Amino acid sequence: MSNYHIYGLGAALVDTEIEVSDSDLQQFGVDKGLMTLVDETRQHELMDHLGDHLIASKRACGGSGANTIIAANYFGAKSFYSCKVANDDTGQFFVDNMRQAGVGFPANITSNEGISGKCLVMITPDAERSMNTFLGASAQVSPAELDGEAIGQSQWIYIEGYQVSSDSGRAAAIELRQRAEQAGVKTSLSLSDPAMVEFFKDGLLEMIGEKMDLLFCNEAEALHFTGSDTLEQASEAMGQYAKCYAITLGAKGALVFDGQQQHHIEAHKVDAIDTNGAGDLFAGAFLYGLSQDWDYARAGRLASLAAGTLVGQFGPRLKPEQYQRLLAQV
Repeated sequence: MSNYHIYGLGAALVDTEIEVSDSDLQQFGVDKGLMTLVDETRQHELMDHLGDHLIASKRACGGSGANTIIAANYFGAKSFYSCKVANDDTGQFFVDNMRQAGVGFPANITSNEGISGKCLVMITPDAERSMNTFLGASAQVSPAELDGEAIGQSQWIYIEGYQVSSDSGRAAAIELRQRAEQAGVKTSLSLSDPAMVEFFKDGLLEMIGEKMDLLFCNEAEALHFTGSDTLEQASEAMGQYAKCYAITLGAKGALVFDGQQQHHIEAHKVDAIDTNGAGDLFAGAFLYGLSQDWDYARAGRLASLAAGTLVGQFGPRLKPEQYQRLLAQV
């Protein structure tokens, strides 16, 4: 019997969310709707520019993979997360959040020198999120952070596609996938961001290997990754890379393919105010459902409901008490 439902690999970041205007983004040269890697100097520069916005800012443990794993745990899964933080206040904040959510992690996680990763998340009135990320210690995630025993005791692995932007992170992702395949553990990966698909497709293909069990992406990522003009073409082409897939479509819901049948999942109707973390939560809810032997349609309904609920409030994660309420609805 597996000790863990999901073993995740990804960045360890602490998010600071700030509400901004489109003119703020233009003034500061921020690419709207994308995740941009920046150095510490650039991040400090943006924080200085946005000093008058910080009064209403919120700090939260984040990183795409971490958001997914934490969500799965709050729904009721048992998960383990490999990542890297430094021995500083930011790193301790991250670890405390993970421990509070019940996520397992390596014993020496805070033994590293340096600076822990931080992400500045700028939310515009249309609910779009634009991220400037200083990876810090997260940039050095490597195969050394993997826990072979925990991998072998898991039902699923989940790899954050952002790992493709780092040589050591990509190596860790490839090794994790290979170890999982050898142990008979199911594999899943998220393409994470259109920029990752545009600039690092070859690396993503290395991480995917011959074929993933499950691939997560949004519509833009699916079109770009498969070189397709239509969603129909993209969903058909996804079969080259994964046995099953989930393509999120925003207000149009999602398409999920269970290996035999494609299901259209209705969107949860809500007035969106913040899309940060919606895709991460979708993946966490979906993997939770699969870990409980749900079929893909039911897992998709929970994932869509959770993501829709999240975009109707501020912040990258649901409140702890919301998870059980959502479970009661599917």
